[in-house]
Amino acid sequence: MSPIGGTCAEKSVRWGIVGAGRIAQRFARSLAREPRSELVAISCRSAAKAAAFAAAHGVDEDGTLSDEALGGMAGSAHAALLARADVDAVYVALPPALHLEWSLAALRAGKAVLCEKPLAASVEETALLARVAHSEGKLLMEATKTRFEPLYQRVRELVASGAIGRLTRVETGLCSDMGERVASGVDYMSDPVGGGNLLDSGIYCAAWLTDYLTEPIEVVGARARWVRGVDTFTDAELRAGDASARLVTACEQGSPREAVLVGTEGRIVVEEMHRPQRARLERVGEKPVELEVPYPVDDLYAEIEHFVGLLLAGKTESPVMPLATSLRCAELLAAVRKRMGNSES
Repeated sequence: MSPIGGTCAEKSVRWGIVGAGRIAQRFARSLAREPRSELVAISCRSAAKAAAFAAAHGVDEDGTLSDEALGGMAGSAHAALLARADVDAVYVALPPALHLEWSLAALRAGKAVLCEKPLAASVEETALLARVAHSEGKLLMEATKTRFEPLYQRVRELVASGAIGRLTRVETGLCSDMGERVASGVDYMSDPVGGGNLLDSGIYCAAWLTDYLTEPIEVVGARARWVRGVDTFTDAELRAGDASARLVTACEQGSPREAVLVGTEGRIVVEEMHRPQRARLERVGEKPVELEVPYPVDDLYAEIEHFVGLLLAGKTESPVMPLATSLRCAELLAAVRKRMGNSES
């Protein structure tokens, strides 16, 4: 493969994946479908896990990196991956508490970084990452896949064209039955630092809200449930100028899981708001219109394709998910958390 920035027709982006968990596996499968990309390295703690990942996704032995194989020191595999000259971009697929450390290290190693959401575990960490990306002149993007999905783009166009009139309310809900992950005490979701449901699922709600609410967002009220210092349920009422909004997310119940955009002339209901493919346009006095726009490949492919295009074009920031938006999402979640408190009730 030709180096990135070369002139050959087969110019490509050579990827390293930092982490080998569930989302890293899904990312690698999607990456294999992106014709301008090649996976050359993977890093994680366990030698057996690294080997299994490499075998499943076609990574050569010299790109199969683990802490165990490198002497056992924590993080040595990630550092070795970042030191490789044949890695142009990295996907940070680690728990949120580790996003700052390894995204910073990757940027300072000269790599472009696609970091799994949330970009970092706090407003301060998010701001630091943005500053370093700017100072290093490197591409950094939060992997907020929803904003790149074809249906999301279609709904955005409808609202912008006035299909439901003036927007008056945005309701976002992403709830899942995965309370056992918090209860286990070993999953990253159970970590009081960087864990919890608000960061894991509420970030999807924040991405919708910050796209449609352009005025400063005020948290009017919030209620929550906690398990051993980790939030498992949040329901927040918001206001932005003349519009109101709601953010509800939980890991101990199965619904709601939709985004509802309400206007003066109708509304749009988006099913499975974090993986949108179907929606319903309901205009006042008219028959509802079903919208269905499938993924080009899967729910991760569009963000990968976008990121690769930016990198090959020499861009250092995404116009779809700029760093200012990542910071605004972090600020919204921090404001919600402050309002809901930080202890069990």
